[in-house]
Amino acid sequence: MLDDAIKTQLKDYLGRLSAPLQLTHFADDSEASGKMGQLLADIAGASERVTVVEKRGDAAERTPSFAIHRPDEAPRVRFAGLPLGHELTSLVLALLHVGGHPPKVDEATLKQVEALEGDYRFESYFNVSCQNCPDVVQALNMMAARNPHVQHVAIDGSLFRDEVDARKVMSVPTVLLNGEPFSVGRQELEQILAKVDEGASDRQAEVLNEKDPFDVLVVGGGPAGAAAAVYSVRKGFSTGLVAERFGGQLLDTLGVENFISVVETEGPNLASALENHVRAYPVDVMKSQRAQKLEGTGPFKLTLANGAELEAKTVVLATGARWRNIDVPGESEYRNRGVTYCPHCDGPLFKGKRVAVIGGGNSGVEAAIDLAGVVAHVTLLEFADTLKADDILQRKLKSLDNVDIITSARTTEIAGDGEKVVGLRYEDRTSGDEKSLDLQGVFVQVGLLPNTEWLKGTVELNQYGEVLIDAHGQTSTPGIYAAGDMTTVPFKQIIIASGDGAKAALGAFEYIIRSTAPAA
Repeated sequence: MLDDAIKTQLKDYLGRLSAPLQLTHFADDSEASGKMGQLLADIAGASERVTVVEKRGDAAERTPSFAIHRPDEAPRVRFAGLPLGHELTSLVLALLHVGGHPPKVDEATLKQVEALEGDYRFESYFNVSCQNCPDVVQALNMMAARNPHVQHVAIDGSLFRDEVDARKVMSVPTVLLNGEPFSVGRQELEQILAKVDEGASDRQAEVLNEKDPFDVLVVGGGPAGAAAAVYSVRKGFSTGLVAERFGGQLLDTLGVENFISVVETEGPNLASALENHVRAYPVDVMKSQRAQKLEGTGPFKLTLANGAELEAKTVVLATGARWRNIDVPGESEYRNRGVTYCPHCDGPLFKGKRVAVIGGGNSGVEAAIDLAGVVAHVTLLEFADTLKADDILQRKLKSLDNVDIITSARTTEIAGDGEKVVGLRYEDRTSGDEKSLDLQGVFVQVGLLPNTEWLKGTVELNQYGEVLIDAHGQTSTPGIYAAGDMTTVPFKQIIIASGDGAKAALGAFEYIIRSTAPAA
């Protein structure tokens, strides 16, 4: 099941176990169960501390599945499926955490996990091609490993299709708590804790309010924000970084092949590397915090959604951008019920179904190509009279037998039956005729929208909502700098955002030394 290189790495990791582990395999005669047995045997072969026990036909458990637990404890961490692909790291971390190896979590957060009381039975649905799922799976597994009040089972949606259909799971990661919907989409540990731990937000606000003013406060944790934080702290400035999630759009990007010096990587891996780089310096990282208001002329005051206030001599804005909505009836009503924005994550849930992709740029065409290998049929709709994607992508798309391309199409409605998407309506912009498609999924790929609504009236924005900056990254307000996809920089690329983040930090450095220089 596992190749020799992975087995060697696994043996090294499992050498860190401080307690024996039992892998309980709930097995049947299916091919998936056979592969699961091979995987568990490979794990047991990598450490004398790991044993495998097989139980067949257990009606109380999903089959095939397996639990990771200590021999003297009831199972709290389970996988209903093969945790390979993006979830292989989740498997390794679950083994380590249940086996007593301490997680890489700050002490305050770990104590918050261990202090939870009550009954928390989490179920999460994932697929191995989803780059958003591992954060959720790993957070819930760690919580279950550290707290006897928490249980978690990670379920491969493609393996348990009947269950997915019955529960109307149409996007991953989807999480249920005690049988009720809890969340859809990427969630970090801090965000999960904020939802289950009453009073956590108020306690966080109290801690944040006690912080001393920063020299430089970076708002945003993507490539621009990470670069700005590193450059600022290396100048000897006290530096804080506030972010809803570290990594920004990288967390939703599958392949990265144009970040110079890195031949090929995946977005979440690059995001992790950025965070590790920032944390290698004394940067005060404040995750899962949403900026709400920025005011002042220096010092500046940043108000967060939980009511906390932070002060700084200068601010570097790097809040990035998000997927743009098409703003038609049915889009918000059926979000995660057939309307989705991530073909890599959610594509396998539409296996054998008919779907549409809205958007004829590179993202849209790449999504259609990707989906064509999974679903029954793809219809790509583009508003303009021609596709905007690169020629090589268009040629590939047009070579696929199960893809239709419709140009000059204005989507007017996403139709549903009250529970899920059943179709799409569009206007033929050439003839003016209204037309409809019968389908079960709609993947929206129509570009990005800058995360700048909260800055109106603070800095000058252009007609697209982008922050206007000069050659040094300074905004219309002296002392406030901006970088990355939220700005007027013409090309939205990872490497450009990183460079602009560094430039903005250097601009802030220059601003501080000039504004604090003694009078002549």
